[in-house]
Amino acid sequence: MTEPRKTAPAAQGTPQAPKERDRPWLMRTYAGHSTAEASNELYRRNLAKGQTGLSIAFDLPTQTGYDPDHILARGEVGRVGVPVSHVGDMRRLLQDIPLEQMNTSMTINATAMWLLALYQVVAEEQGLDKEAITKLQGTTQNDIVKEYLSRGTHVFPPVPSLRLTTDMIAYTVSHIPKWNPINICSYHLQEAGATPVQEIAYAMSTAIAVLDAVRDSGQVPQERMGDVVARISFFVNAGVRFIEEMCKMRAFGRIWDKITRERYGIENPKHRRFRYGVQVNSLGLTEAQPENNVQRIVLEMLAVTLSKDARARAVQLPAWNEALGLPRPWDQQWSLRMQQVLAYESDLLEYEDIFEGSHVIEAKVAKLVEDSLAEIDHIQELGGAMAAVESGYLKSQLVSSHAERRARIESGQEKIVGVNIFETTEPNPLTADLDTAIHTADPTVEERVVRALGEWRAARDEARAGTALERLKETAAGTGSLMDATLECARAGVTTGEWSGALREVFGEFRAPTGVSSAPLAVAGQEGTALAEVRRRVDVTARDLGVGKLRFLVGKPGLDGHSNGAEQIAVRARDAGFEVVYQGIRLTPEEIVDAALAEDVHAVGLSILSGSHAQLVPDVLERLRVAGATDIPVIAGGIIPNGDAEQLRAAGVAAVFTPKDFDITGIIGRIVDEIRTANKLDPLEVPA
Repeated sequence: MTEPRKTAPAAQGTPQAPKERDRPWLMRTYAGHSTAEASNELYRRNLAKGQTGLSIAFDLPTQTGYDPDHILARGEVGRVGVPVSHVGDMRRLLQDIPLEQMNTSMTINATAMWLLALYQVVAEEQGLDKEAITKLQGTTQNDIVKEYLSRGTHVFPPVPSLRLTTDMIAYTVSHIPKWNPINICSYHLQEAGATPVQEIAYAMSTAIAVLDAVRDSGQVPQERMGDVVARISFFVNAGVRFIEEMCKMRAFGRIWDKITRERYGIENPKHRRFRYGVQVNSLGLTEAQPENNVQRIVLEMLAVTLSKDARARAVQLPAWNEALGLPRPWDQQWSLRMQQVLAYESDLLEYEDIFEGSHVIEAKVAKLVEDSLAEIDHIQELGGAMAAVESGYLKSQLVSSHAERRARIESGQEKIVGVNIFETTEPNPLTADLDTAIHTADPTVEERVVRALGEWRAARDEARAGTALERLKETAAGTGSLMDATLECARAGVTTGEWSGALREVFGEFRAPTGVSSAPLAVAGQEGTALAEVRRRVDVTARDLGVGKLRFLVGKPGLDGHSNGAEQIAVRARDAGFEVVYQGIRLTPEEIVDAALAEDVHAVGLSILSGSHAQLVPDVLERLRVAGATDIPVIAGGIIPNGDAEQLRAAGVAAVFTPKDFDITGIIGRIVDEIRTANKLDPLEVPA
């Protein structure tokens, strides 16, 4: 009996039919600097390198609604992004970039409506008719809640801010239906200290507030709410704990599906799809051994790409040297190449979801969903996201979470390679010349931009601009949509500061809660601890000076709203026994010095991450000198390159701290030493 013939196995190395690959995610590089012309050149160069979407970074005056010639804009023009003051700037920014073919992300929030209007007007100037305008694709970030909590580029109070968002969403659904009018951001919440549960819950609570406002405004009929939900996108953070981060993204998707189906009655599963883009975590990037940031960035990218069912729609990566200063074009190219290697060289895009059926992943996701829904319910009981912003609840929770994280790092419980473990290192060729390892802003840019702004105002039709602004104010004082009036302002040559100024007149401004006073103690202060020793030195120095308490002013000059570091210094100084004066963000040097004199403080700490330290810190020093207060030491902290730090010390700054200085208790101790030196007191002995 003959045995059935067995099929021979394929010879090793026999070519297999290629698997069908998923389409890669959009690859972006967050970029913009100096001027519209310089940024346009950078964008076209990046697109030629294979970048598949634009991601526009605006400078802080543009983000906060000031023109470059405003007092608060000094030192900030063109620093962390591109200045766009009017339609002429937007025209130059996008020159020779066909907008009908582009997917453009604009990181803009309080002034999002204004920048979208400028973008549309430039698209019209490129020859796009109404039909073509409906096909524009892109995203305006437009999440004001996280600005109150973390980034600090808010302008108006919560209620009118939500109105701007609502009007813009209603407009885009009807006129630019492929545009994402809001990008609800949990990214910045994690940067401010949020746990995964807080990140999910606070972002979802923001989404609920926005969707409720759109539904209740009457501008969008119920049958079109599915179209609204379908254009809501999210912008998330991915840290180095990439398994937890991937589970977080799966939990996000499940909760979004549940909320949109149950709360808003959205039946179409395509409308309920959780759509998100990512900037991976910059908070964990270190100044010490910055070469380690490369593998951190890659691990963080894996968190949002490995799982097909929870894969990001767009990814942008920071550069390895962002803790040192502004990245150069080469550094940004390196980050883009990381994405391209993963997408085109690996087999990642050839498989279905590789985590499907994992009981470990499922248990983690279920726990995140349960805890996040509980926190969302709690926020709703407080009156929703806007009420929780105004009460200070959300901010205080973030400050507390961040303080706990910093305490874990300082104690060594949370290990960071090169910072609190494995600190010995070989000389680093990447940073052998620190002055060339980062991009340096041209100090003449601000003067040129301000001069060009004056020329723009002189050449425009002033009567038309004035009429457009009056119409904007009248609309703001009523209940009509602000989008049409904003478009007319754009066409009439109105400037960013004028548009925002008109709305400030009607809506007022908002100073968000700092969360410092209500943050609990995060570091143990019992006898024998470092904090207890610093408390002793604070008490002794206060007695030596004949005062009840040492007083320390923490100041945020200029428009830099990243207040996380300042808040952590303020909380730890409070816990060490200082009376802390902290008035939040967006202060002029004059206001800081006036407060220092009025409060009779013993030291001033200035926190700046935007690069404006070279102008603003010396201004504070000079004002203190003129006031005869040279016995008040000034301490500077932030992303300050070595050369700049030397110049600040030469100008009279007592000490400079940068991201490598992670021991906050040690920083507070150093501040006590500087107070003693400034007041000619003998140094205190530190117990052995």
